[in-house]
Amino acid sequence: MALSVRPLHPQQPPERLFAAEARSVDLRAPLEADAIAAIDAAMDRYAVLVFRGQPLTEAEQIALAKSFGPLDSGLRKATGAPTRFRHDELIDIGNVALDGGLATSADQKLIGQLANQLWHADSTFQDLPVKYSMLSAVVVPAEGGQTQWCDLRAAWDELPGSLRRLAEGRSARHSAFHSRIGLGDDKYSAEQLGRFPHVERPLVHLHPAGRKVIYPSVHIERVSGMSVAEGRLLVADLLEHATQPRFVYTHTWRAGDYVMWDNRATLHRGRRYDLSARRELRRTTTLERGTA
Repeated sequence: MALSVRPLHPQQPPERLFAAEARSVDLRAPLEADAIAAIDAAMDRYAVLVFRGQPLTEAEQIALAKSFGPLDSGLRKATGAPTRFRHDELIDIGNVALDGGLATSADQKLIGQLANQLWHADSTFQDLPVKYSMLSAVVVPAEGGQTQWCDLRAAWDELPGSLRRLAEGRSARHSAFHSRIGLGDDKYSAEQLGRFPHVERPLVHLHPAGRKVIYPSVHIERVSGMSVAEGRLLVADLLEHATQPRFVYTHTWRAGDYVMWDNRATLHRGRRYDLSARRELRRTTTLERGTA
């Protein structure tokens, strides 16, 4: 299969193009091996792929995501939160309550959704080889609610030497609940907190495709070899650098959009929208192939 791609963020040199619209593939049908390989190759280059006009059922989305690796249900494994989906591996991204109405400000789920408006990569707080995430847009608000991605490879390429020297060789402690507690979502039991112990990840790593990556996140609560305050200020500086407009692609959703991205090479965040307007997206997250 010849996958057709159109770069969406052409501010970088040709060898550093980031984010692309992918065409000439029907995601609702089972993917052949050559189609999967073509998408993997495009992901290694662009890190974010946008597929327009691909409305998927829940079952179709699960089947598609499994083509790229085992699925992970993320934070729900700790919280045990109920789901309105038939598949545990589908992660609810939006403001829809369990009864199908809109979640209210008192709904704990809504606080968790608001945490998605902070820059992060999915499930870095787990000791698992997380790879891709994919969002299927079902209902989107007329205004706001975009999603942004930043290219951590290009951010490393342009990182000032002083910050490189500070970051390289250090690890960062990722916590599942760090960002949520900061937003006031602190109603977690000791048992829930214990299900996701802290995970240490390099602050700089080499992507399997060969490019170096700087890896800050709001999930980071401290940095090795630094006081808590020094480490969090370093992470803030790295986030400020990595999220400059020249490294960021902003996606304005249409119903039926399907976007997949590489959590090893990008951070993402949702943008503000009117919470009285329905926003319904479904996420799947994959692990590296061969993971049990």
